[in-house]
Amino acid sequence: MKKLLLSALLSLGFLTLPFASAEAATTKDQLIVDTQLNKMDYYQDGKFIKSFTVATGKAATPTPKGTFQIVNKIKNRPYYTGKIKGGDPRNPLGDRWLGLNMAGTYGTTYAIHGTNNNQAIGKWTTLGCIRMYNNDIHWLFERVQQQATVTVK
Repeated sequence: MKKLLLSALLSLGFLTLPFASAEAATTKDQLIVDTQLNKMDYYQDGKFIKSFTVATGKAATPTPKGTFQIVNKIKNRPYYTGKIKGGDPRNPLGDRWLGLNMAGTYGTTYAIHGTNNNQAIGKWTTLGCIRMYNNDIHWLFERVQQQATVTVK
């Protein structure tokens, strides 16, 4: 009898395992970027939380459109092109990086990140990234989860 009961409990446990792991792997965070208005809205569990003014890609280097995911979160990422260390006030990436899997990359090329030039926010000035005020990216970085969905329109 004990063996039968143990067997039944184990079977039930294995049946629920895929559902539990799938749920744990998903996030309810969503960011929607409007490149025409240079605005980004943040949602949790479908509920609007906050809107941000952002900078997006200029005409020659537009921000890729589509649905993507945040695949990495990095503090003080270096600006490799300009050979500027992470955390340096001259770093155009600011000090927070939310890497996106845009255009076949894995969070190494495109991101939502800070800035070293507040005057650029609200304009079409980037090489395709989504740039935010540093205080805004700090706020978002602490809340948004890796694997969050980012939709760019």
